[in-house]
Amino acid sequence: MSNQSLLVSTSSKTRRGLRFAIIGAGMAGVLTAVKLKEAGFSDFTVYEKNDHLGGTWWENTYPGLSCDVPSHLYCYSFALNPEWSHTFSPGAEIQSYFERVARDSEIIPFIHFGDEVMSCTFENGRWQLSTAGGHRDQVDVVIAATGVLHHPKYPDIKGLDSFGGALFHSARWDHGVTLDGARVGIIGTGSTSVQIVSAIVDRVEQLVLFQRTAQWVIPAMNPAYTPEEKAAFRQDPHLIEQLRAGVSQIYDGFSGAIVDAESPQMKTIEQACLTNLEDSVTDPELRELLRPDYRAACKRLIVSGDFYRAIQKPNATLVTDAIDSIEAGGVRTVVGHLHELDVLVLATGFKVDAFVRPMSVVGRDDQSLEQAWSQRPEAYLSISVPGFPNFFMLNGPNGPVGNFSLVEVAELQVGYILQLVERLRSGQCREISATQAALDEFEVARVEAAKKTVWATGCRSWYLDDRGVPAAWPWHFDRFRSAMSAPAWEAYELRG
Repeated sequence: MSNQSLLVSTSSKTRRGLRFAIIGAGMAGVLTAVKLKEAGFSDFTVYEKNDHLGGTWWENTYPGLSCDVPSHLYCYSFALNPEWSHTFSPGAEIQSYFERVARDSEIIPFIHFGDEVMSCTFENGRWQLSTAGGHRDQVDVVIAATGVLHHPKYPDIKGLDSFGGALFHSARWDHGVTLDGARVGIIGTGSTSVQIVSAIVDRVEQLVLFQRTAQWVIPAMNPAYTPEEKAAFRQDPHLIEQLRAGVSQIYDGFSGAIVDAESPQMKTIEQACLTNLEDSVTDPELRELLRPDYRAACKRLIVSGDFYRAIQKPNATLVTDAIDSIEAGGVRTVVGHLHELDVLVLATGFKVDAFVRPMSVVGRDDQSLEQAWSQRPEAYLSISVPGFPNFFMLNGPNGPVGNFSLVEVAELQVGYILQLVERLRSGQCREISATQAALDEFEVARVEAAKKTVWATGCRSWYLDDRGVPAAWPWHFDRFRSAMSAPAWEAYELRG
């Protein structure tokens, strides 16, 4: 027998067969399934609580829905798409893209639809899973691709249940409700609200936008790709790669700006937002109502080329008085005025700090994730929590969420996790998780770096944790790429 044959024979004897559970069939879950197959794993199940894949792109169907990252960057590097219709393509198109990738990669048979994972418990070296439908599973590795934009956050407003018209959260859009000719109110002024306002203002009789906090808007046109451009993309995929590289370079520059609040690049971004406001809003009174009292990018920047046009329409009203209560006839503000409405949309965001919760996760020594996160969610490099072996998260706590492509983030994280998993498959260990020392060291450095970011310059945002510390990756995106290129093995505890 040759040395090469002996090596292969020895390797095959030591390689472990691993069973995986992927929780969530959104962008990150589909990606994980594809990459597991590519790595030679075939014993896995994707658990999806909905009856369809797509995650947030399946659940969100509101008018005007699109991604605020250009489509040619918000797609998998291994599945470039020459057919994107626009620079920022509509949500339904993004949903169709993920469906096509899942279908072409033949991972749909691996997805268990309509059954939410309720608990994961680590017992005798394996994870025991139970679902809402009574399903039980036992796996070696759990990869939580649960996302953060799927638990709607409802406002705490008196009388919310008393509204006499149609009321729904933007993530639970009721397409049975007629908007044409209706009086529509929208609570919230984030990206979702801005997209809805721009999409429906010309359809409704009256649009009332209730603004608690003004937002900085960076201008971005959304041109359609011509048939000739798409044909060129089909003929030469390298053109797409060049386009992606150019867009990625712009976003890399943005990442460097926001993590250094005093950088010249940050000043340039602020000036662009200010110029957009000054040049786009003609009414000086309205302009002042739309002028934030904090620095641009302290909150997640709004990307829009037509919001200011929409909010200046004759049938649009911006209300900055605080809401006192909701009544059968509409929304009453603290000054006593009742805004009479037929439809009320709650564009109030998501519980972004839930991560894998409300799922119960119990790790080694009967420690629950709720206990481990009793102060706040923490994870080493946003992926691994000490005491929870073989449990890995995508887009977990403190990851890069600041106007980046979460597809690229997830691809980097999956590549990193597969390197951890390879230690399990090779038989070098049976359990792997970050050490507490590694997490503590990471957190000290992260919190210190976060103080220099634009997110820490004095606004309230969903980036901030209970201490007011930005809970996001506070370094340049290049540092994240470097960290994800290979694990620092001294940061992990390997057992068995």
